[in-house]
Amino acid sequence: MECLTNKIRFCVFLYVVIILGACTTTPLQKEQTEIFLNKGISFIELRQYPNALRELLEAEKYNSRDQRIYYYMGMVYHAMDMKEKAVDSFQQAISLKDDYSEAHNYLGTLYSNEGLWDKAIAHFDQALANPLYQTPAVPLYNEGWAYYSKKDYAKAMDSYRRALQREPQTVLRPQIEKNIGLIYFYQSDMPNAIYHFNKSVELNPNLFDAHFFLGECYLKIKDKVNAKKAFQSVVNLAPQSSFGKKAKTYLQSLK
Repeated sequence: MECLTNKIRFCVFLYVVIILGACTTTPLQKEQTEIFLNKGISFIELRQYPNALRELLEAEKYNSRDQRIYYYMGMVYHAMDMKEKAVDSFQQAISLKDDYSEAHNYLGTLYSNEGLWDKAIAHFDQALANPLYQTPAVPLYNEGWAYYSKKDYAKAMDSYRRALQREPQTVLRPQIEKNIGLIYFYQSDMPNAIYHFNKSVELNPNLFDAHFFLGECYLKIKDKVNAKKAFQSVVNLAPQSSFGKKAKTYLQSLK
């Protein structure tokens, strides 16, 4: 009986050693992981996605516990229009690091693209739950758009204001100002809409859609002079876009 007990103990001990060994990454494995991961990232930057995927799959062989590999795999699969694999990769990254804000944000954008607003918002909230996340304006901007798309303008406005409060110098500020303008526009508050559309184009004069909505605001308050200027800006910036074609029609009617 004692011999059997000792054998059982030995088997349990051996099992634990094997499991721990499988979870341990050697310095050589870590080095190889970094080499292949960095190659994969370089190919992503060059938009050479099949090459990027090949390098990331090699990195996975050396360390399948590195959440970064699956994050970048998700980016590659998304770029290659392999949506299910992209979602699976981001979910794998999150399973390895629950507070992986970048992966939560990216997964949220994929759900937004499918119109799955509530799922998207849940992931944006999880991205924001990490106090160490350095670019909170990104998920807040994305969350604002999700709420806007649900026509929940109060929550959309709150998300945009929080984005500007937490990151006043965010590169997304012109887009955020434009989207705040849209909220006021669809609430028929033209003075505030005009203020934010103007702020948007001051920060980024190339936002032709902001110029277009600014023109529509001026039309609603019967300011034809400024409407013409706004629509002409759209035509100058993007004549072949849907906004540019509509702006041409407006200009013809304003002659």
